[in-house]
Amino acid sequence: MSEMSFEDMLNESFKTIRTGEVVTGKVIDVKPECILLNIGYKSDGIISRADYSADNSLDLTTVVKVGDELEAKVRKVNDGEGLVVLSHRDILTEKNNQKIQEAFENKEVLTGTVEKAVSGGLSVIYDGVKLFVPASLISDTFERDLTKYVGQNIEFIITEFNPMKRRIIGDRKKIIVERKSAAKKALLESIKEGDVIDGTVKNVTDFGAFVDLGGADGLLHISEMGWGRTEAPKKAFKSGDTIRVMVKSISEDGKIALTRKFPDENPWVLALTKYAVGNVVEGKVARLADFGAFVNLEQGIDALLHVSQISTDRIEKPSDVLKVGDVVKAKVTDLDAENKKISLSIKALLNEGKKEKEADGEVVDAYTDEADAAEEE
Repeated sequence: MSEMSFEDMLNESFKTIRTGEVVTGKVIDVKPECILLNIGYKSDGIISRADYSADNSLDLTTVVKVGDELEAKVRKVNDGEGLVVLSHRDILTEKNNQKIQEAFENKEVLTGTVEKAVSGGLSVIYDGVKLFVPASLISDTFERDLTKYVGQNIEFIITEFNPMKRRIIGDRKKIIVERKSAAKKALLESIKEGDVIDGTVKNVTDFGAFVDLGGADGLLHISEMGWGRTEAPKKAFKSGDTIRVMVKSISEDGKIALTRKFPDENPWVLALTKYAVGNVVEGKVARLADFGAFVNLEQGIDALLHVSQISTDRIEKPSDVLKVGDVVKAKVTDLDAENKKISLSIKALLNEGKKEKEADGEVVDAYTDEADAAEEE
């Protein structure tokens, strides 16, 4: 009991309190695990740590001091030792429930701390009130490991509020979807076909890479990764890479196709001159097929050396005489710049060389015959 005047004690003797009643008291003593309050009643009130906060490790001396005023709800008029059992936490819960109800009605975005990952979702604390965010409403993508959210602050909206049944459901997915939708709309309004922008590689697959453009993802297909042939996208790019891309097309439903075939780097621009029919070129065997070999002349330009044009002798398959990496010299026999096709022939080059040698031989033979005739004379 705290010290009181005779008049206060007299008035107190007539005062009654009931379970569930809200009272206001002044802190007269505080320990790490409990608080004593003078509530103007014949008995003082006591608030345990559990009735003050959901934090079981909280040292109450760090948050309350003697002389502070606290509002609390009566849980039990007599704890068996003459003290009134009070709960400050119940008062906070009721006030916070009111805030949550208003947020639920107004679809307001709240921020709470993830207490733990539980079966089927996350247990979240908002101003001392527990609520549940189902796994299906945590993100717009499947989340396998929910423990990574523990201790984090997350945003959500309340989609179901029933404090009587202790059922308060939060939805984080809706916020993510709406924000992504708004960001995508803003991005699509700011870009057009032909724009060159920087993006971040988000995911790489066997058929291409998805690039985050800052509001929406674009697909960089394997065929658009450069003027040259890309064999393995996962070797060319990795998640987190910042790359420069060009918007190739934007579909009606907002899908963005990207390319790294920049016009000013197009090797075919000079192909008509460099690889005109009749020119002799040199290249490296890039890959072999049953019908011929593909020869890389420069980055972005491959030419076909048909099996029938590899040698003057009959060859069953290119791999009989060639292997990937071999450097070959051949003559350009056909150029289709529009369809980006070049045909080569080693056979034509060999035949041409043979004719030149034969022509040289005829000249020598004729000169020799004339000399012999002169000597006979």
